[in-house]
Amino acid sequence: MRKNIDIDDALLTKLKIIAAFEQMSVKALMEKAVEYFVEKKEKEKLKSLSDEEKEDLGLLLLMQQSDSDDTVTEDEIMKILE
Repeated sequence: MRKNIDIDDALLTKLKIIAAFEQMSVKALMEKAVEYFVEKKEKEKLKSLSDEEKEDLGLLLLMQQSDSDDTVTEDEIMKILE
């Protein structure tokens, strides 16, 4: 997806210098910066969750990984619960 954004000239100059030092394009540098920022915010959000919310999130992630076509009989569930 191509998006045009306005960047201050001073910031663009700094980005070009950093990109040159890192031997990458300005675009790649900006993508890396955005990925880093998003990852940092996700970690901050996870740290701020209560233990119960973390358990709920873990259960949600496990449920998303499960196969919805896989079925279990009532007898199998009762055997597990015993």
